[in-house]
Amino acid sequence: MGLSAASRTLGAVPGPAVTSPSADETRTALVRRARRIDRILAVTYPDAKAELDFDNPFECLVVTVLSAQTTDKRVNAVRPKLFAAYPDAKAMAAADRATLEAIVGPLGFFRAKTDALLKLSAALVADHDGEVPAKLEALVKLPGVGRKTANVVLGNAFDLPGITVDTHFGRLARRFGFTAETDPVKVEHAVGELFPKRDWTMLSHHLIWHGRRVCHAKKPACGACPVAKLCPSFGAGPTDPIAAAALVRTEGPN
Repeated sequence: MGLSAASRTLGAVPGPAVTSPSADETRTALVRRARRIDRILAVTYPDAKAELDFDNPFECLVVTVLSAQTTDKRVNAVRPKLFAAYPDAKAMAAADRATLEAIVGPLGFFRAKTDALLKLSAALVADHDGEVPAKLEALVKLPGVGRKTANVVLGNAFDLPGITVDTHFGRLARRFGFTAETDPVKVEHAVGELFPKRDWTMLSHHLIWHGRRVCHAKKPACGACPVAKLCPSFGAGPTDPIAAAALVRTEGPN
């Protein structure tokens, strides 16, 4: 999904290139600005969602674990064969290692990822009767599952509020001045305080989509950004609309 008309009509204006909350901005002003940014991004990316394919909580958990150090597109490509062979935790826990390695091989780090899937599936069988728990505290106790993965599962598989602090979310949270924190857990808590819980999951999608398409790490497309007027880091990338437009991706990285 490309940028909507909203991103073309909201022009960019010069602003200071800072990456932390302004000392002059009150807490109330920050909350209002943060929520306005999210509303604009919601209009810009009406189809924002998890870009990993899955049909149930087990698949969501597995593909999220597999997505480390590779692309969503590659994970989606191996998903049909993976779950045709191992449709649930019990089947995956009993998988032949060599066969499982061959399936996940295209993703890189296949030995480590195979080991992670076997341990994760075994833990689900032993501790949860093969079902994925719907609580953060239980999810993070599973082998290879941190808060980021747990929040992806909670928000997307169970429709429970969760903030997914990946590299894109953390970068944009700092550029937008939502927080100056760099630790993912501290970012999660700081940003969560600015939004009602019901918005957490979609907020994550909005920032991640924007980070993948416009607000790039090395050269953000500031001159084509729909929230430029609200961003204290405007000017971190090209501000000329034509130059910036050339940097915009119509979809996330492959």
